[in-house]
Amino acid sequence: MEKFYISTAIAYTSSKPHIGNTYEIVLADAIARYKRKKGYEVYFQTGTDEHGEKIELKAKEKGITPQAYVDEVAGEIKAIWDIMNTSYDRFVRTTDPEHVKKVQKIFKKLYEQGDIYKGTYKGLYCTPCESFFTESQLVDGKCPDCGREVHKAEEEAYFFKLSKYQDQLIDYIESHPEFIQPESRKNEMINNFIKPGLQDLCVSRSSFSWGIPVDFDPKHVVYVWIDALTNYITNIGYDVDGSSSEYNKWWPCDLHLIGKDIIRFHTIYWPIILMALGEPLPKQVFGHPWMLFQDDKMSKSKGNVMYADDLVHLFGVDAIRYYVLHEMPFANDGNITYDLIIERYNSDLANVLGNLVNRTISMAHKYFDGKVSRTSQTTEFDESFIDHIKNLPTLVDKKMNKLEVGNALEEIMNQLRNSNKYIDDTTPWALAKDESKQALLSTVLYNLLESIRVCANLLEAFLPDTSKEILSQLGTTDDTLTYKEDNAYEVQEAKPIFMRLDKNKKMEEINVFLSHTGVNS
Repeated sequence: MEKFYISTAIAYTSSKPHIGNTYEIVLADAIARYKRKKGYEVYFQTGTDEHGEKIELKAKEKGITPQAYVDEVAGEIKAIWDIMNTSYDRFVRTTDPEHVKKVQKIFKKLYEQGDIYKGTYKGLYCTPCESFFTESQLVDGKCPDCGREVHKAEEEAYFFKLSKYQDQLIDYIESHPEFIQPESRKNEMINNFIKPGLQDLCVSRSSFSWGIPVDFDPKHVVYVWIDALTNYITNIGYDVDGSSSEYNKWWPCDLHLIGKDIIRFHTIYWPIILMALGEPLPKQVFGHPWMLFQDDKMSKSKGNVMYADDLVHLFGVDAIRYYVLHEMPFANDGNITYDLIIERYNSDLANVLGNLVNRTISMAHKYFDGKVSRTSQTTEFDESFIDHIKNLPTLVDKKMNKLEVGNALEEIMNQLRNSNKYIDDTTPWALAKDESKQALLSTVLYNLLESIRVCANLLEAFLPDTSKEILSQLGTTDDTLTYKEDNAYEVQEAKPIFMRLDKNKKMEEINVFLSHTGVNS
């Protein structure tokens, strides 16, 4: 069986993740579920990044230890990942004692082989981002990442010789065109960051203590890059002193799925760390776009944050999974508002999917007491309709292989729309009035049920609960992705899957909910 290892970036435990952060885990889950459906043995890893000055300061503000603080936030993050019905295999934490030991060994190995050296860092530091910047990197004198004030800082630190591996990295990226996706991100990394010359990287800190101690120089803690990035290998059995069979099975990772804002760390720092360790590089790094609120980046200070658990309470898990997966383009930022969710819910989930399933199963009961099979009678619309069903898995596969998840989902929706059109074209209600056309009516309903079955099986990756409910109503456990001529259906009771929302009433409900929860207030 072919293996597939997919990871998300590990979420920083500074605060509760909003829907923009949550999008990544849902996207990874859709890809992981799809690969499993295609017969791959999948390993799906996610988790939390739990060290750093920001966490030390936040814990101090709350009057608790940093460990107590990250335990609380990591629990909250994991709960949201679970609310979104994500099928990860391992939830990792960088405070795990095994990870801590392995990071210390990695740091020591890199130091002993001359890739890490001690020096002094002088620069402009942004505490919220925990990053140093040069004067030229600032935007209007402020942090280029978050726009906040920076301050001058100087401290003793260990540095990693990125420059030593610069040419090797360029050669690798240029000889592996699929390594960085999408193409625009690859060009940005090469032209804006690598070719102008890599600066040596600060990999330890001595001005705070919440981190993994450098065991041979305990006043230093290992800085985020070597601590957080190595989670992808430490948790599958990598060890400087000899890696496990699990590591040899799963590494290199097939896909690192990360936000476009941290692609630099995953396509420059991480590959170079691996080169220095003599380990293979991940096969692909995909820097996905952002989910914006009314075309603006979400932040608590702007009062435009939406949380996944709140959205699930208001709309249901699969409706939110559908929205974030369908509305995010491959390379450009997506947009989310309550109005847009309601609009998409009604147009796609209620009008197309819910309506099709309900009316088809209702007709099967009305005309054949729920028992439907294919006959030799056909309509003029059948051939092209069946061809569409047969071609659908290939169309979805092509999009998924290119990580165009929203487009893959749209291919399925197009087939569902096509199925509603097939009903309009074949007019089952008219066929039912003619005794001589009962066999023809049976074939029409059979074709619709097969179309719904294939679509429901393909939807399993994106809307797992909805897929299960549709197949249950169809009365089938057939999970194949091809049109079959010899299925026999005995459908169950028709139950509404997605009911159309009254926009004004829903907005009233949302406003009451938000006022009670205090979100964005």
